[in-house]
Amino acid sequence: MKKYLYILIGIVSIASVKGQELESFIEQAELNNPEIQAFELRYNIASEKVNEVNTLPNTEVSAGLFVSEPETRTGAQKARFSAKQMIPWFGTITARENYASSLADAQYEELVIVKRKLALSVSQSYYRLFSIRGKQGVLGENIALLETYERLALTSVEVGNASAVDVLRLQIRQNELEQQREVLEQEYLAEQTLFNNLLNRDEQTQVVAYDGLTVPEQDPITEEGSLDLHPELLKYDKLYESVEQSEILNQKEALPDLGFGLDYIPVAERPDISFDDNGKDILMPMVSVSIPIFNNRYKSISRQNILRQEEITAQKQERRNKLETLLSEAINNRMAARIRFRTQTKNIRQANDGEEILIKSYETGTIDFNDVLDIQELQLKFQINRIESIKGYYVQSAIINYLIN
Repeated sequence: MKKYLYILIGIVSIASVKGQELESFIEQAELNNPEIQAFELRYNIASEKVNEVNTLPNTEVSAGLFVSEPETRTGAQKARFSAKQMIPWFGTITARENYASSLADAQYEELVIVKRKLALSVSQSYYRLFSIRGKQGVLGENIALLETYERLALTSVEVGNASAVDVLRLQIRQNELEQQREVLEQEYLAEQTLFNNLLNRDEQTQVVAYDGLTVPEQDPITEEGSLDLHPELLKYDKLYESVEQSEILNQKEALPDLGFGLDYIPVAERPDISFDDNGKDILMPMVSVSIPIFNNRYKSISRQNILRQEEITAQKQERRNKLETLLSEAINNRMAARIRFRTQTKNIRQANDGEEILIKSYETGTIDFNDVLDIQELQLKFQINRIESIKGYYVQSAIINYLIN
């Protein structure tokens, strides 16, 4: 699979105030988000599993009373008391611990993944809030500009250089922009609710996104092979390792289990005879071995483990392909956003030059208010597109950050 070395110099500064504020939002989300808390609990449960498997089987204790007391040379046997402890083959308990620990490691990668995804969601929502507020600000500036043109048009009507229709057109345009601004306010409130839910706080909490974002002159370095350390791929490494530990455990459990026990039998004295062992209790140590002679279970588990490892390898490769595609798309989309930003910035400058020409035309009494509306519409279009390009740049940067940092 092709890998690319994108040699770009890091973002010098994404407005330090903005960076700190967004970082604090992400930290707050990681602390409060219930999904993160659920995954942390899963990881804690998996870690505690290590202590669960670090035990021996239950000790067997039994007691029995002879209904018909068997007579022996030394006397009648009254009862039987037994204790037995099975012990797994040497290294089996350690293998169980290692297997449980490997599963906990895989669960930890799941926690890292969900934290990264949450940070990405918070960042993208933050940049959408910036975009909406930026568009509202641009609309407000254009409405104010149209109000100025309206006053100029009224003055021109008085001296016969413009018609009342020109004034109406300017007023209608203001109404349209005011409508767009109000619609954007509703979009902002909806996005603000989403943002606050990601932080698991009151939906009505006001969010003020930093309004000084711009596209930096240089981009960060994207190093070849940086995807290797992505938790979505590390997760498969941990799962592969857990299967290896499962096979080690399987081989250990296929070995015999040892058992050690002790039987105690109290014996009653014989009244009709006297000798040294008369009434002597019986104490019998025992050793047992559990041998899985006719059990194909362990061979089946070994075959399953081989197939599972092949499955994990295929899954990892498939996920790597998708991540590399996402990374390539994000980098190209970010470069495209930079191109759009430069173009819109240039267009805005040229539209402003056209506006200055119109102002000079007004001073000479030759202003055409149709040209005013055309220039204003172009200015607004370029300003909106510029804000979209800034948002696009940072949204793609957030995706890249999710993939390689």
